[in-house]
Amino acid sequence: MFHNSESHKNLVILARQSRKPETMDYTTYECSLGIALVLMLFFAAYFLAAKTPDKPIFANYIRSRRIMGVALLTLSANYSVHLFCGLRFSHPDAAILMNLSTYFLSYWLFSSALTALLDRHYLTRQRFLRHLLYWLSFTVLSGVILIVLPGFKQHVGLIVMALCLLAYGIYLARKLIMTYRRAVRLFDDTQSEHIAAYIRWMSVFTWWAVIYGVSCGLLTFLPDRLVFLWILSSIPFYIYLYWSYMNYLLCYEQVENILEGITRTETSDSDPEAEETPHDTPAYHATIEKQLNAWVGMDRYTSPGLTIEELAGTLHTNRTYLSAYIKSTYHVSFREWIAELRIGYAKQMLMRHPDMTVSAVSEASGFLSLSYFTKIFTEKEGCSPSRWRKARILDC
Repeated sequence: MFHNSESHKNLVILARQSRKPETMDYTTYECSLGIALVLMLFFAAYFLAAKTPDKPIFANYIRSRRIMGVALLTLSANYSVHLFCGLRFSHPDAAILMNLSTYFLSYWLFSSALTALLDRHYLTRQRFLRHLLYWLSFTVLSGVILIVLPGFKQHVGLIVMALCLLAYGIYLARKLIMTYRRAVRLFDDTQSEHIAAYIRWMSVFTWWAVIYGVSCGLLTFLPDRLVFLWILSSIPFYIYLYWSYMNYLLCYEQVENILEGITRTETSDSDPEAEETPHDTPAYHATIEKQLNAWVGMDRYTSPGLTIEELAGTLHTNRTYLSAYIKSTYHVSFREWIAELRIGYAKQMLMRHPDMTVSAVSEASGFLSLSYFTKIFTEKEGCSPSRWRKARILDC
């Protein structure tokens, strides 16, 4: 009896020792956690305390950045517990619970911070309380599974909770992507410039976050020797986030002014009398077509920074009618239609003025960015403006 008890104790000791990582692996794990933690704390401090222009329009940007700072502090707290307490190795069940709860809360904070940049009405008291309740319920249920359920049932329960975490992350990402795409459509339908390029980083970051979020769910179940790889791979993720927020500060005011202008216009267009469609639609379209042809004939589309609101005012019509006409007639957005007209004008300039630089042609055609002009021209013609000009001159 005593011998069997001693044998059992030895087996338990061996089992526990086998769960501990090798010294080299554990050192690598600690170093990776330390590096990531220092960077995250630095980024969190920037998001929470960095200065911004003292203008009311930046209030929403500051709010978004502070929410992102809280998200990074939440993850930093998680990393700190793992680093200084070795929770993953000393109390694996507690580590699993902490990870699941932390990642659930982080998903909400990350998505809220980004969505709020494009929809200032997204963050409401009701929505905040609802997601807070989701987080508390998820945390309590995960704790019950870890404490109450035995063996196989516990493993199944954890898998279910990990799938719930993944589904929640996908749900939030979908909401953010839909908000992003709506903003892109608004910009393309109302602005001649490629304003959507200023917010493209949100789309890139969101898809990256989805992949990273899946990794977060899997992290809890990764072998100990591989965890440091995931931690190190997260560093570029946070660097990109920090870099994107810094750059976005430079163009945020322009984007926000456009969003405010669109919102005001949509509000005024929502008036029932303004929304009423003309009874004789073909005749009305014929009137717009005649006015547009005259406007195009005067090369008015080369005016930089042109908006559909300005064009509608020139034609003495409604922005909604004009946008619908352009889409139904040319099957493109306002931005794409103006870009096509400008490219056609630029091709004429390239041929008529061979001594004119591509930069000068771009500016004369109404493009504010040479890189955007070159990109659009190359997409449409299959080569750069300078190569296109050389090819046409040789053909002549």
